[in-house]
Amino acid sequence: MKVRSCSNLSALMFVILMLSGQSSLASQGSVTDRILEANEPFDNSQIESAHSLPDQTVWAKENFQGRKFKVLARKNHMVRYRCTTCHNNEKKILVNDGVLLTHGDIKMNHGQGENNLTCVECHHPQDRDALIDKQGEKIDFDHSYQLCGQCHFRQKRDWLGGAHGKRVKYWAGERVIRNCTTCHPAHAPKFKKRMPATYSLPLTK
Repeated sequence: MKVRSCSNLSALMFVILMLSGQSSLASQGSVTDRILEANEPFDNSQIESAHSLPDQTVWAKENFQGRKFKVLARKNHMVRYRCTTCHNNEKKILVNDGVLLTHGDIKMNHGQGENNLTCVECHHPQDRDALIDKQGEKIDFDHSYQLCGQCHFRQKRDWLGGAHGKRVKYWAGERVIRNCTTCHPAHAPKFKKRMPATYSLPLTK
């Protein structure tokens, strides 16, 4: 009889504790309410990047699904920019093999066979500080993706959506991505085939 009364007493105490706990939780509100009270609303623009961007960025001239994004600038990496430093209407300094001296390091390998591109198919023939599209419109060097996308339109579509290229900052919000020519040399954009630096041994049974 004593054992039964003790078990009844334990059960009663357990019920009392549970009810008191529920009442205290109810006074504090739901779990969601408590989380919202404890934390400020999430805003990715207030979060500092894990590392500062070393390069200058510019707003892209195209949107993806109505959202703006940035690309890495290119002109600050171009050793010979501005091109009009030499390509201008001022008196020329004539030297032997001038083209070889100034641009001899450029190996043109963009296109196949007889379709290999020439300089003025991408560079504006009058304004050498700009590129040119197929309609004759100028394109800024920082926005070379507009030129590349005329032929490589599938890659550009993937690049705009984030499936091609490399992200530098953020996957959403104010994202920053590399320009086409950040990875692909403009005059020889195709990556050379190479063996992987490491490899996995084949699985054995």
